[in-house]
Amino acid sequence: MERTVTLQIRRQDRPDGPSYWHRFEIPYQPQLNVISCLQAIAELGRTADGERVPPVAWECGCLEEVCGSCTMVINGRVRQACTALVDDLLAADGEVIRLEPMTKFPVVRDLVVDRGRMFEALKRVRAWVPVDGYYDLPTPRIEQAAQQESYPLTRCMTCGCCLEACPQVNEHTGFIGAAAISQAMLFNQHPVGRTEAEARYRALMAKGGIGECGNAQNCVKVCPKNIPLTDSIARAGRALTFYAIKHYLDK
Repeated sequence: MERTVTLQIRRQDRPDGPSYWHRFEIPYQPQLNVISCLQAIAELGRTADGERVPPVAWECGCLEEVCGSCTMVINGRVRQACTALVDDLLAADGEVIRLEPMTKFPVVRDLVVDRGRMFEALKRVRAWVPVDGYYDLPTPRIEQAAQQESYPLTRCMTCGCCLEACPQVNEHTGFIGAAAISQAMLFNQHPVGRTEAEARYRALMAKGGIGECGNAQNCVKVCPKNIPLTDSIARAGRALTFYAIKHYLDK
């Protein structure tokens, strides 16, 4: 008897619509990942009960855990679909793979969500290096030690895992999340980016900033790029303390 893979997928036809579940069965193959399963479901075009249904909506870009667009909740854990291997999931969680959209972002359709709140948070903390133009500019050299410290923070792909896992990100708060705090610290380390440091500090001290972090540390546990998010938050808290004292004394 041919071996199959069973997937339970939470679906939603429109942003304001109700959610429901569909069960799919596809032929098993070694080394399948969740994206491969979704592609097989689209080709199949029907549920395990034989009902013809529209293809499941989902996103992906790079298929190598760089773009962050295929983030979803798989068997209750937020992660990247491209690196979620079927063999590992079945060995750890049983015979059914359960796929759901992230809960901290508005659902567009099925597994596609709107991560706009993350990009708005990056705007708030000015997560960029200000330049006057796109020509060669003399900039200070960055020491090797500083490069090594900054590099892990540059790996952020705005996937949303840290916000999904954070209990402080909910409908009652405007918490910007660990990713934006970490990016603020990254650009404050840059020789040119630090010219906007005070504006970033003010953003982090405002409502929804670092003061709303509950130190659950879920963010660092689920980050697919192993970014030291809690270290960034701790450094940000220390820097803000010095900034607040200096601002008070300068009055």
